[in-house]
Amino acid sequence: MSAIGESLLPVAPPREADDALSVESATVVAQESAWQRVRRSASVRIGGSFLALLVLVALLAPWLGTVDPSLFDPASRDLLPGRTGEITTLDGETLKHRFLMGSDSFGRDIYSRVIYGTQVSLLVGLFTAALAMAAGAVLGLLAGYLRRLDGPLMRVMDGVMAIPAILIAIALVAMWRGSLLTVVVAIAIPEIPRVTRLVRSLVLTIREEPYVEAAISLGTPTWKIMLRHILPNTLAPLVVQGTFVCGAGILTEAILSFLGVGLPPDVPTWGNVMAEGRAQFNQYPHNIFFPGIFLALTVLAVNILGDGLRDTLDPKMARRT
Repeated sequence: MSAIGESLLPVAPPREADDALSVESATVVAQESAWQRVRRSASVRIGGSFLALLVLVALLAPWLGTVDPSLFDPASRDLLPGRTGEITTLDGETLKHRFLMGSDSFGRDIYSRVIYGTQVSLLVGLFTAALAMAAGAVLGLLAGYLRRLDGPLMRVMDGVMAIPAILIAIALVAMWRGSLLTVVVAIAIPEIPRVTRLVRSLVLTIREEPYVEAAISLGTPTWKIMLRHILPNTLAPLVVQGTFVCGAGILTEAILSFLGVGLPPDVPTWGNVMAEGRAQFNQYPHNIFFPGIFLALTVLAVNILGDGLRDTLDPKMARRT
């Protein structure tokens, strides 16, 4: 065969190239799931552990050396932390009691009121976040997917956001009787527009995805598209936003109680304990110090948990970490 013919024959690729192109030699990198990223996050572990500890404290409050937070004894007023005094039960029996965090001006045990106040604060934060997320998700879906409702709904939301949240809460609590349900609703209403705007922005992006357009072309009912194709893709940002709403709800409830427009004074909340001790803060700062520490650490733990969830559930943030 001539030299020209030999040059036209196909040349076998090197064996190294075959190995590089083979499927067997390819390295498959398993992508971490969202749950694995959440468990690996230090912020989630720290914030979640502290909140789990608070939940445990709230559930075990009757067995943590506490007494009825409504019991008092005039002879044990304004005791310093660690002092021993007396507590009068509802049966009229007087018992010796050690006031680990001191007593207030009525002779009530601050330690017991702070521990039982954990129950109220966690319930307020949880229910506020649940109510704001549920209402905001529904309104955000309607505003983002149904163009006819977008304008009217968002103008109402803008009007609510124009009023300071604490003023709305104070007005609603003043109109109705001060109860746990009233406080939760009053705190959740100012948070609904923020959740609504978040969900609406997500829906406006998701509705342009090819799988949503395919569902529309196949004649899928609107409610099924919203619930099956759009809503599941908004859950991760909703969970993150819910943690911040929870922290804001706990803090707002304490502010309302401190101002005297929240839950009744006989209900043990951190805000009520601080409100009762502010008149004697210079002489007995422990009345405000201990519930303030619990409040600050709780809100901090919720915010740390929210930051960790945002970093792990948000795809853009997850790639950076």
